[in-house]
Order: sequence, then C-alpha cells, then structure tokens
Amino acid sequence: MVANDDRQADREAGSGEPKRPAERDPRPNSKPVPTVQQSRENLAAKRGLRRLVRSEAPPTAPMSIVERLAGSPYANPTIQVGGVDNSARRSIDFSLLLAETMFRFGAGALEVETSIIAVTAAFGLRNVEVDITNQSININYAPKNATPITLLRVVRSWTNNFAGLAEVHQLVTEIVAGDVSREQADRRLKAILNKPKPYPRWMVTLASGVFAACVVGVIGGGIWGALVALGSSVLVSLLNRRLAKWRVPDFFATAASAFLITVIALVFTGFQVPISPSAVITGGILLLLPSGRLVSAVQDAINGFPVTAAGRFLSVFLTFGAIVSGIAVASVLGVLLTDQNQNLLQNPDPVPPPLYLVLLLVTFATVLIGIAEQTLPKLLLPTAVAGLVGYLVLYVSALLGIGPRLAPAVAAVAVGVVARFVALRLGAPQLVVAVPSILFLLTGLSIFRAMFALTVSTESSLEGVTGLFNALVVILGVAAGVVLGDNVARPLWRRSFSVEGRRNRRR
Repeated sequence: MVANDDRQADREAGSGEPKRPAERDPRPNSKPVPTVQQSRENLAAKRGLRRLVRSEAPPTAPMSIVERLAGSPYANPTIQVGGVDNSARRSIDFSLLLAETMFRFGAGALEVETSIIAVTAAFGLRNVEVDITNQSININYAPKNATPITLLRVVRSWTNNFAGLAEVHQLVTEIVAGDVSREQADRRLKAILNKPKPYPRWMVTLASGVFAACVVGVIGGGIWGALVALGSSVLVSLLNRRLAKWRVPDFFATAASAFLITVIALVFTGFQVPISPSAVITGGILLLLPSGRLVSAVQDAINGFPVTAAGRFLSVFLTFGAIVSGIAVASVLGVLLTDQNQNLLQNPDPVPPPLYLVLLLVTFATVLIGIAEQTLPKLLLPTAVAGLVGYLVLYVSALLGIGPRLAPAVAAVAVGVVARFVALRLGAPQLVVAVPSILFLLTGLSIFRAMFALTVSTESSLEGVTGLFNALVVILGVAAGVVLGDNVARPLWRRSFSVEGRRNRRR
C-alpha cells in the first residue's frame, strides 16, 4: 500500500498539474490528527461531564404516578387518557375536601397524599403536585400551555370517626377503579360528612366506662377496682363533653380528666375501699392516651413527612404532659389533704386473673374501644381478633424472656401485620384496625408509678425519671412496631384477595 501511494504521488508530480487544496502537502510542523480516537475520547469526556453536572434522577423532577403510588392500596389506578379535564378546578376542590376529611378523621400524611394523587389521576389531571405540611394541604396543578392552579386548605378540627375514615377509603378505592364519576363522588363525600356516627353518645360513654373496668380486670384490680374505674370513666366522659362546649383547650381538658381519675382513686383508697389505685388510674388514663395520633406521627416520620410528624409529635407530647400533670397535681393534693402519707408504690402489685379470663376481657375490651372510636360494626370483630393476637404475642414474648421494653414492640409488629390484612380485606385503612388493638400494649401503669415517684415520693425521684423514660420508650416502640408490621405485610399481601386488588381499567 505504501509503494502504490508513492507511485501515485510521482505521477501527480510528473504531470505538472497543480494540486488541489485538499491534496497539498502538510506543513512541516503539523501532525496527522487521529480522528477516530479523538471522537471516542470526546464522547467519554462528554458522558463523564454529563454524570457530574446532571444526576440520573433530578431531585426537582416530578415523580411518575406509578412511583408515587407504589406500595399503596392504589398502586394500579385508572387513569383517564382522553385529554385534560376541562373542569380541573372542581376536581381539585373535591380532592382538597377529601384530604381535609381524611385528616380530620385521623389518616396519615402518606395515605392522604396517595389518595389525592390517585383521585386526580382518575379524574384526568396530570402534572399535579401535593404538599402536606402539618395541618395544611397544598395542591398545585400546572398543565402545559395553561394557567396553573394552586389551592390551599387548612385542617383546624379533629374528631374520632373511624367509620367515616373507612367509608372515605372505600370511596377512593371505587374512584381509582373507575366505578364512580366526579359528580357521584362529590355527592357521596358530602353524604359521609353529613352522616351521623354509628354509635350515639350514651353508648360511647358506656363503652368507655366498661373498657376501663375490663382493663382493671386484666391488670388484676379486682371487682371493686373495676366498678370504681367504670364510674370514674363515665364522669370523665361527661366532664369532657362539658369542657368541649366551653371551648376549653385540649391540654387543660386532658389534664382535668387525669386529675379527676386520680382524685377518685385516692378518695376511695382513703375510705379503705379494697381497691388498687394504680390499677384504677391505669384503666382510666388509657383512653386519654393519643394512640392514634402517635401511630400517625411515627408513620409520617418514617415515610418522609418530617414537618407533619414534628407537629403531631408535639401534639402527642403535650397530651402526655397534660396526663402527667393531672396525675401529679392530684397525687400531691391527696398527700397534702390527708394525714396518712400513703406510698402507693409500696402496695403489692395486682395479681392478674387466669389466662383464659384475661383473653376474654381483652377481646371484649377491644370491641368496646372500637365503639368508643366510632368503628364500623363490621370491623369490630376483626379488630378484636387483631387485639387478641397482639396480646398473645406479648404473653409469649414475656415467657421467652424478651425484655419488657421489646416485648410490646414485637407484639405491635404482629398487630400491624394482622391489621393490614384484615383492614384491606374489608375495605378500610390499616390504622382503623391497628389503633384500637394496641391499647393493651401501652404502659399506663408505668406512667402512673413514675409520676407518683417523681412528685410524691421524693426519695425515689430518680426511679420516677427512669420509669417515665422507660414508659415513653415502650410507647414509641409500640407505635413504630405497628408501622413496621404494616410495611412487612405489604409484599406479602396478595392483591387478588383485596378490595383494592381489582384489575383497574384504562380509559
């Protein structure tokens, strides 16, 4: 090949014809350019620069609907593809009202967000961003080549209505499946808001009192202690109703309730009634514990809603502070107003009844707390089963030697798993079944003993601080266990047996 090139060059030189510009000899100092190698190096350099400047998943880019709904009950929603809804404002107004209703009934931030995304997609709205911050819900709809719409709603009231929350969950499920139009959904949501709660007030009051009596029976407080707990819980319900009419803040209402429960227990103890005041107070304050808000706060913190979780944690700890302050003030007054400085911590621990009776009381009490939380009647028995499973796991964990801090958390994981299976099977969110099922795992007795040691028995103040810390650790462990159980059950859940598992249609 080299000889042929030389002969060709000689022929061109001998012909006397001038060379074309592209065929002139190169300059003496110039070097041939390796075009192929240079192009490869430039391509590699461009790729490296692109990786440095731009990540593979830009943090500000909106997530796809599939990614945002993954792991939720609405993981395969019906999405309208025939064009953008012309009445987007009405769809967003409905979504805001839906989110406000779910928040008022106690839903977590992740559940509210996934519900809004699934509903707006089912109504044909794309490019929707949802921002949930503590009590506010912000929806931004920014279609291409159109004026964006941004609406904000603030939730200022709360209520116990697990039946309404379950019905809203069922409504969202039907919207996602494409079975309900927007007009029908709007009418049904307003009907849910105007619908009375399943159980009247007198039934809720009676259920709360009998629940407290069952708790005292499980602890081993005796028949007299159960009767005192029943009466004190009924009085507390009436007091809360009156304070709500006077618009007294929840902090002072909770403190007054804890104060009344403790005073009643100490008064009966002063009259030598054969009761265990610690058991009576435990049965009374379990209903005051913000278990639902605590589970939602832990769930929001784990699922990436730090601001919402912080707000709910603050509300939870204020409620705990109100309970503790009410017990402390009543204990101090009880000691000051009586000549007998009784150290209730020296009383012998209550002896629990036989296991079969405990299991019966736990099952019945879980049904009662479901009534107090306004759960749907069809969910009462499944909730009782979940509570019974949790208590059995707690009992077995104690027999295996698991510590008193870890055993309630392990039982809460079992409750979370069972609650997810049961709730989704019956068309309700997991929270509706889980919250009433964990009350027997909470440490009301430890809270009372710690506060009595901290405020009255000054010689054991350090034990009171340690006991209060241990009680808070157990409570947080129970809440985290419920959330962990929910996440563990997600990959195990077979959608073919779920109400949400119906194959959704693409329109």
